[in-house]
Order: sequence, then C-alpha cells, then structure tokens
Amino acid sequence: MGDFKSGFAAVIGRPNVGKSTLINRLIGQKIAITSDKPQTTRSRIQCILTLDDAQVIFLDTPGIHKPKFKLGEYMLRAAEGTLKEVDVILFVIDASEKFGGGEKYILERLKATERPVILVVNKLDLIEREKVLPIIADYSARRNFAAIVPISAADGTNLEALIEELKKHLPEGPKYYPDDMVTDQPERLIVAELIREKLLHLTEDEVPHSIAVDIEEITTRSNGDHYIRAYIYVERESQKGILIGKKGAMLKKVGELSRPEIEMLLGSKVYLDLWVKVKKDWRNSVGAIRGFGLGE
Repeated sequence: MGDFKSGFAAVIGRPNVGKSTLINRLIGQKIAITSDKPQTTRSRIQCILTLDDAQVIFLDTPGIHKPKFKLGEYMLRAAEGTLKEVDVILFVIDASEKFGGGEKYILERLKATERPVILVVNKLDLIEREKVLPIIADYSARRNFAAIVPISAADGTNLEALIEELKKHLPEGPKYYPDDMVTDQPERLIVAELIREKLLHLTEDEVPHSIAVDIEEITTRSNGDHYIRAYIYVERESQKGILIGKKGAMLKKVGELSRPEIEMLLGSKVYLDLWVKVKKDWRNSVGAIRGFGLGE
C-alpha cells in the first residue's frame, strides 16, 4: 500500500459553471447543492472520493466573484483561503460561455498560487466538438496549466480521464477518512442546504440571496423516524409572504421536494416542520452570518 495517494483538491470557477454538479457526479451522491442561480454554495463542503489507490477530498469553494455584501466578502475569503491549503486546483469553466471578466478575475487570483491548476472545460454536451480546441488554445495562451481536460459533468463524459489527471498531483499519503464516508459535514448542515436548494429552485430573482436556513432541532423518535424543525430566514416581510405562498402552498412544496432527499440522507422517515422568519438585512450582519454557520 506504499503508493496510496491522498490529498485535497479545490474546485473553483465562476458561479454556475457546474462545480457542484461535477462533485456530485464524482462522488455519486448528492451533497453539494446545485442551482442555476449564482452564489449557491456558501460554505466549503468537503466531499470525499475514495478509490482503490487514492482518496481525494474536494473542497467545493463558493464561486469566486467580486463581493457585494458582507456575506459575499466572507465567501470570497473562503474561496481564496482554500487555494492556499490544497494539493491541486480544478479551475472549471463553461465551454458554452465566452471568456469574460469572471474568468479573467480568477486567472489573476491564480497567479499567486504555486499549486498545479487543471483546467476543466465543462458542458461539452452543450457545444459542437470542433469548438473545443479553440477554447483550449485560448486558455493555454493565458496560463500554463498542469493539464486541460474537457468533460461533461451532466452526462459523465471524460470523468475517468479527469480522475487520472487529478491523481498525478496528489502526494502519497494515508486515507484521511473511512471508505464509506462521503462528506465530513454535519448532517444538519446538509439538511439545511437541501432545503435551501429547493427554495432556490422554486423562488425567483431577489428572494434566493436573502434566504438562510437554520435547523433548530433534529430529534429521533422512538420508532426511528426523525422530526426536523427548520427556520427559513429572509430579510423582508414581502419575501416571507412569497415563501409561505397562498394558504402555505409554497412552503408545502418545499417540504415535499426536500423530504425524499433528507430521508435518503438520514435513512429514515422524516417529519419536516418548516417556519419562515424575517431577520432584517442579515447579509450585512457579521453576527447573523456567524449564527448561520457561515462565518469563520
């Protein structure tokens, strides 16, 4: 077993390039929440991929973008802090989008790191094959990458090649986690994230960024079922109305969509008790950000 490898890989990229989809596809379980809205991932979720000859711990960093709120500043610090403590960096780009300010910003940030950077050209399923080479040529001219791997996280194309490339840059080392462990995040954090994901999918425009979910209680009942009470925080009364919906319809829908995934996670039936509360302007309050487990 002398040549077993283990290490940490940061997954970075502009919001919505498919970072969480990629990690979920590699791990084979749903851990990182996905949504077509930016700023979905707020904390660095560690996902663990254990292979016969290696163990990769992925840090799913918040999308790197210029911050607008205190919360944005925290997310940026989390993303940049990650780059200093990993063995390899996966820089994920969306093949169907043109090179823009977001990518330029990240390339600037990457100048400071000595770590090997693998460029992952994602969403191959959305473009014609002949467009791939020009993208690779364009990025190669901008930076010397350790490797460039075109993939589709959505349908799994070329993920084996990506894993092989990743393994090359991991140091020899022990397993940090047991074989069957896929994340080190506490259950209540994942439950909160699953609920927040459903809220993001169901609400539009302004509401999503001002949503925080706090799991107040998880209790195991005598029959093995779980009772979960969750508070959904928004910044304004009007948002509270949207989330509850007519006769509670929206909240009911959120419960219906998140329950099956939470039941899979906990391995039991779940009774979900959802409440909506207003906490004015919480995104600019350091205390509130910490209270939701988002601060340092």
